[in-house]
Amino acid sequence: MPTTLTARHLYTSQGTIDHPVIIVDDDGMIASIHSDPSNKSQDVLTSTFLDIHTHGAANYDVMHASPAEFGVIGKFLATKGVGNYLPTTVTAPIDETLRSLEALANAVESHILANEARPVGIHLEGPFISHAKKGVHPPADILRPDIALFDRFYQAARGHIRVITIAPEIPGALALIEHAASLGVKVSIGHTNATSEEAQAAIEAGACSATHTFNAMRPLDHRTPGVIATVLDDDRLFAELICDGVHVAPEMVRLWLKAKGPDKAILVTDSMSAAGMPDGTYTLGTFQVEVADGRAMANGSLAGSVLTMDRAVANLQRFTGSTLGTAVRLASYNPAKLLGLEDSIANPVAGQPASFNVFNASGDLQATILNGVPI
Repeated sequence: MPTTLTARHLYTSQGTIDHPVIIVDDDGMIASIHSDPSNKSQDVLTSTFLDIHTHGAANYDVMHASPAEFGVIGKFLATKGVGNYLPTTVTAPIDETLRSLEALANAVESHILANEARPVGIHLEGPFISHAKKGVHPPADILRPDIALFDRFYQAARGHIRVITIAPEIPGALALIEHAASLGVKVSIGHTNATSEEAQAAIEAGACSATHTFNAMRPLDHRTPGVIATVLDDDRLFAELICDGVHVAPEMVRLWLKAKGPDKAILVTDSMSAAGMPDGTYTLGTFQVEVADGRAMANGSLAGSVLTMDRAVANLQRFTGSTLGTAVRLASYNPAKLLGLEDSIANPVAGQPASFNVFNASGDLQATILNGVPI
């Protein structure tokens, strides 16, 4: 039997619908949306979040998770407002990466329970990155860009690689960027010591985004601007940011948002297996990470985060004064647009899944609805 959802506002990519009344059919799809001023609900409905950069959560790493453990990750993410996500690899030995990509492809193709966030593709972060800006990626496993090796990765993933992070200054990178883009893979500039000219060359070759802006990038300089200046200045690039107050200071969050605006800025978590867990020792890819006081560290460097997307959205509002609608756009519509999925997973219209986040009048996440089912 059809069910009805009501709210004070429904935020969409096209604007706000006041006093929405949403009819959900028996299959969990939106049957209709209309406005009724007699509706007195004070809730706010938005699309669910899409996290395009997460290495894991709830004590499990996506590169090693079993099908049951993927279910645990999906359930946890859903409780934080995430409806869809890209499980993200970290640099590892080739054979291990191939095994992980096969398992991740299985997860993408598997049936997902109603209370789980859905993996909609894979983000390949490494191994084609800069030694100078490797962060915690194991240096022994960092490789020069290689089209033949990428094709092995792509085949192991059965075509489900949607994003790849590449350092564009490494010999062979531009050819790989062109090749990956020709397959429909979105190329993101990251873990890079590139100059602004090298970053521009990457964009010309097909790069369209930047991985965790500011982090693992050549510092911004007023005479030799570097990759960050290009990321902030060039409107052709989307730009991720980890908005936890640890990876990027609030002043720089504000600069990033002013530069990229509400259409090209993307919130990500870069979360690892410790997200949702107490302080302790956890795994990221092939190495151990120590987590204490909200920081995940390995060998003196930040190693992912323990951020959740609901906190990223709240932090963005707190750091920048942005509205809830803007913050949610950066966590849902913009990443979906990068992937070309904006019409299917971030567009609440008739015929689409009835997946919503429910916020109270104060902007706090209260509940998540996936395919018409409250979780």
